[in-house]
Amino acid sequence: MHGRTAFLFPGQGSQFVGMRAGLGSLQPAQRKLFEQAEALLGLPLHRLIDEGPEAELTRTSNAQPALLVMDLAHAEGARAAGRVADVVLGHSLGEYAALVWAGTLALDDALRLARARGRLMEEAVERTPGRMVAVLKVPTDRLEAVLAECRTHGVLEIANYNAPGQLVLSGETRAVERAVERLRSERLGRTTPLNVAAPFHCSLMTPAAEAFRKTLLDVELRPPQPVFIDNVTGRPEDDPERIRRKLVQQMVQPVRWETAVRSALELGVDRFLECGPRAVLSGLVRRIAPPRTTIERSETLLVTSTAEAREPR
Repeated sequence: MHGRTAFLFPGQGSQFVGMRAGLGSLQPAQRKLFEQAEALLGLPLHRLIDEGPEAELTRTSNAQPALLVMDLAHAEGARAAGRVADVVLGHSLGEYAALVWAGTLALDDALRLARARGRLMEEAVERTPGRMVAVLKVPTDRLEAVLAECRTHGVLEIANYNAPGQLVLSGETRAVERAVERLRSERLGRTTPLNVAAPFHCSLMTPAAEAFRKTLLDVELRPPQPVFIDNVTGRPEDDPERIRRKLVQQMVQPVRWETAVRSALELGVDRFLECGPRAVLSGLVRRIAPPRTTIERSETLLVTSTAEAREPR
């Protein structure tokens, strides 16, 4: 017998050309999502997702609305398979899908915000190029020492606290490259570049965050239902005005994903369901949650339900 279920919504970096195939045969609710997004944004999302080119799909202003719709389409598939969320949490851009699912944001508003957020981030990185890299199995104190030395080459900050032994660095290209070189030369852990086009969740995004604050002013936000856990503190948040402020803070502050997952566990969650095109967040949860926890992917449910629907009765 399960306790509570959390839906997990991944963010940028989980996109790839052809990712709609994981949804199987589109249900009416999923088809409506893509149609509504394309009509609102004037963006050929289905073609971009199905055919690419990859460089265009990876562009921040395209990837963010594309992933928002993909995450929600996966959640719709999970709902059709009988899954109900008691708690929702999203990683970075995934917060917008979580807030739509919680009823805090209307879909049209979330789409406009994702597109605007992506464009502002693109403009910020045009001024100061940067990148992000995951760092695995490096003691935090040693990593902090490396970062302190490498900051002479530019902005360099911890962007994600993803799981025990997994952090993400973000900053100016030369500073990040120098940190990677130092870690490799000292044979400390390992590093993996992220498939994103900008250095998110660091101070380089300050101009984008200030402009985005104005974009958010006229958007209606409602109290979340089910429970929503934010990125900035990793704790449940139910006040719409605090959520508004945190959506701005999230652009320049680290994602506290490990804390967020632990908050979900404290709320009695023992089933985590990742609603997105890749197995990204489910892997992180496995490193945080106790062994008895059930961790699933919506794509697995969709494959099963599609196969069942095809069986002769």
